[in-house]
Amino acid sequence: MVTMTKLDYKSAGVDIDAGNEAVDLIKDGVRSTFTKNVLTGLGSFGSLYDLRPILEEYKHPVMVQSVDGVGTKTIIARKLNKFDTIGVDLLSACANDILVMGAKPLTFLDYIANDKLRPKVVQEIVSGMIRACKDTGVSLVGGETAEMPDTYLPGEHDLVGIITGVVDKENIITGERIKIGDTLIGIPSNGLHTNGYSLARKIFFEVGGYGVEDKIPDLQKSVGMTLLEPHINYTNHVLSVLKNGIMLNGIAHITGGGLIENIPRVLPDGCSASIQRGSWPSLDVFVAMQSIGNIEEGEMYRSFNMGIGMVFVVNNEDVSIISDILKDLSPVYEIGKVVAGDGRVTIS
Repeated sequence: MVTMTKLDYKSAGVDIDAGNEAVDLIKDGVRSTFTKNVLTGLGSFGSLYDLRPILEEYKHPVMVQSVDGVGTKTIIARKLNKFDTIGVDLLSACANDILVMGAKPLTFLDYIANDKLRPKVVQEIVSGMIRACKDTGVSLVGGETAEMPDTYLPGEHDLVGIITGVVDKENIITGERIKIGDTLIGIPSNGLHTNGYSLARKIFFEVGGYGVEDKIPDLQKSVGMTLLEPHINYTNHVLSVLKNGIMLNGIAHITGGGLIENIPRVLPDGCSASIQRGSWPSLDVFVAMQSIGNIEEGEMYRSFNMGIGMVFVVNNEDVSIISDILKDLSPVYEIGKVVAGDGRVTIS
């Protein structure tokens, strides 16, 4: 006679109690992001958000949505055992993608997947989202935590965020107003943000032989802390300019593909962009990576943001006004011009 061992979900690798513990750890913080528009609490099958007070502010409201992740930046967080900033990265990556259309972010949903649910780590990750949401007036209305044994490597996480915002139809920024002669304004980044990490890890850890705790002369912080620098959220930058009645003809979030691939996404037919090399300060991390990895300049500009996190395409007469509006938030750099062409970006 064969004696069968009793099985349960936990023995298969999914711990329901750990999931409940994680919810208990984050629930108060998540609620602190709620505006009066949020009608449901944690634990509901879906989230309810009262749109009437929002929509009354718009003539023809259009909903804008985007989904994004933080890529392999989670590996840096795991190596440092520091997870309280990648939630900031997630919210910022998503918010910036709808800001380029002139949208005001309203709600955020997150998805956290891992091989084994560690409630304290989930709490750290979500704490970053909470801070970022509160800084920009976004409600974290729900999320999903998926424990998936045999799918992820031990200790690894995957993060995905979904953001929803609103913009008046007549104020949608598509790039169609961009014209030859417009100025390109660069808003600086503070590092890699959330893109290029597979190449960055190869450069520092494989080619350079460095660990996350190592300090090298080219960097002010350790390698790990340099790479973990949180993605800047440009919500306040964009909305401050728009609230002052300044027309932004186009906005590009400089993510994967860098300046070379992202600026063309907003250029109308017949336009190209000419970028002036050296018109903004270089960041130490990019200088170090290019040197260690012997990376060609063209590849650097296609792989990394190179110190510019967002580009505004503006009328020439608005450059000084925008600079003044943003003086307490960020430096502003004139990095190039819109020229006649076939949608390409040249850097010279």
